[in-house]
Amino acid sequence: MHSSNLCTEITLNTNKDEVAVCNLGSINLLAHIGPNGLDLVRLKRTVDVAMRMLDNVVDINFYTIPEARKSNLRHRPVGLGLMGFADALQAQGIAYASDAAVEFADTSMEAIGYFAISASTDLAEERGAYASFRGSLWSRGVLPIDSRELLAKTRSEINIDRGERLDWETLRARVKTVGMRNSNTMAIAPTATISNICGVSQSIEPGYQNLYVKSNMSGDFTVVNAQLVRDLKARGLWDEVMISDLKYFDGSVGQIDRVPDDIKAIYATAFEMDTSWLIAAASRRQKWIDQSQSLNLYLANPSGKALDQLYRSAWKAGLKTTYYLRSRSATHVEKSTLKGTDGKLNAVAVSAPIAAAPVRTALVMPALDGPACLIDDPDCEACQ
Repeated sequence: MHSSNLCTEITLNTNKDEVAVCNLGSINLLAHIGPNGLDLVRLKRTVDVAMRMLDNVVDINFYTIPEARKSNLRHRPVGLGLMGFADALQAQGIAYASDAAVEFADTSMEAIGYFAISASTDLAEERGAYASFRGSLWSRGVLPIDSRELLAKTRSEINIDRGERLDWETLRARVKTVGMRNSNTMAIAPTATISNICGVSQSIEPGYQNLYVKSNMSGDFTVVNAQLVRDLKARGLWDEVMISDLKYFDGSVGQIDRVPDDIKAIYATAFEMDTSWLIAAASRRQKWIDQSQSLNLYLANPSGKALDQLYRSAWKAGLKTTYYLRSRSATHVEKSTLKGTDGKLNAVAVSAPIAAAPVRTALVMPALDGPACLIDDPDCEACQ
């Protein structure tokens, strides 16, 4: 569970009698991309299962305080989101910074929203509506898509797309008649850990880097964009030179001359695209979501003027929330371990290992396969 004061995607009420919590889950969007794009049949099956599992969590969860238990059992909110959005675009050959990506954000979230609400009505028919359903917006036939008109009355200069594709009127009538099992159904949360486990980009974010090292309690892990490797291999461009270039340019293909322009566009990283594209995609997504999105924004060189323009545009686009604002670091790691394969890198060749100095120790240690470093060795340059 994530409480409402920790994540920007959760928008639930808390008072002296109830502490809001929300049970979150995320769909791996990449796993639902087929030869013809988004596989709606498979997506519906996944959403149905996910909503049932999240509703079960409400009952079997461990609540640390009675106010949280009371709130969750009364309102039964869940937050179904997604991850691997950037990977789903790349699998279809779509650049994140494009009208096609904004359109895909709209169509994919409309489908998830439609299926999630429909699944909640099915659960209500089977298990009963949540206790506070009567008098709610749902009971009056107000769906997330209807909130855009309410929002337009409170924000000046708002610009929200009004397109629809699915049969919302039929679903609206069913919601009013049958009820909803859950007071809330959707929220797009950060998914860093589970995305790494699934091997996709987190949440709705563009790729941060195509090659990087991730550190956690288990150690350091080199993460590479597998789809980029696949596409480079298909073009005959995956070799030692490309690996060196990717390391040198911190996982960016934008500065590698021999990479074709279409590959550069598809695999552009977060700081290589205008942030307005992230806001445009999020705006299309927001109209289908009954809660909100944890949307990171990226500015390589932030300034007061840039920040003002950025958040004003998010406001006008109808976003409820954003998440972190990320900027580039002022310094970068020295590329001292790269192989000098392409003739232009000032890198240190690593063709032969350097003999290690013998280790001095007063401790009785088990035999090792090779020399090891003592942290407290006063003569070790690394320790100094």
